Amino acid sequence: MKAAILEGRIRGSRGRAQLRLLATAALSLAAALSVSACENVATYTQPSLVRVIDASYIAPAVNVAAEGQLVAANVGQDTITSYGAVPANAAAPINVTAANGGATLANTSGTLLAGHQHSVFLTDNGAAPNGYIVTILEDQQSQAASGHSAFRFLNQAPKTGAVDIYMVPAGATLADTIPLVTNLPVGGTAGYISFASQTVTMVVTPTGVTTPHYAFSPMALTGGEVRTVLLMDSQLTSNPAVNITIADDAGPSQ
Repeated sequence: MKAAILEGRIRGSRGRAQLRLLATAALSLAAALSVSACENVATYTQPSLVRVIDASYIAPAVNVAAEGQLVAANVGQDTITSYGAVPANAAAPINVTAANGGATLANTSGTLLAGHQHSVFLTDNGAAPNGYIVTILEDQQSQAASGHSAFRFLNQAPKTGAVDIYMVPAGATLADTIPLVTNLPVGGTAGYISFASQTVTMVVTPTGVTTPHYAFSPMALTGGEVRTVLLMDSQLTSNPAVNITIADDAGPSQ
């Protein structure tokens, strides 16, 4: 009887020891996984999102590469492309070449921030070789405040000159509306400008006058929209006329 009791105590002791060993092993594994997870987070770098805005009147169709990675192919005048992901870099090389091959048309380098959005902006303003210049713009990546929309405007319309920009509410007239932007010069940028969201028609006029004016289709803005607007002279007429190109930066799509 004593032997049986002793044997039971030995088995119980061994069981408790095994349980302690299993618990220790589980804690060690959890700690290792935790360290591994921390290391993965610490070493992970978000990419930068990059798109191209082609506002050149004289460039041929182009390819644009960031850090040797093609981000836009066969892009023409008056175009805003979708975003593509590239590694973040404090001195990222940007290279613009003709889509059909040949020498570099324009290049630059600039900061592409991790987790941020940028536009490679090609224009004819500046003294770059071949008459082109490349600028890197930082784009807004967070939605506009609730009940508001935020627009940025790029004036690349030299025939038209400086412009005023209106957001005319549905049912209102141009005469009833205060301009959102006044006297935006050629080569100038305005934005991001926030205004109350509603259905509006964007109207562009030469500064200080209401005729002639150029209107975009009505936009039903519901809030949160962040957009970039490119203004360029129409190449289809000898008289000044404005082409309006709008792209989504963040928030609800058009």
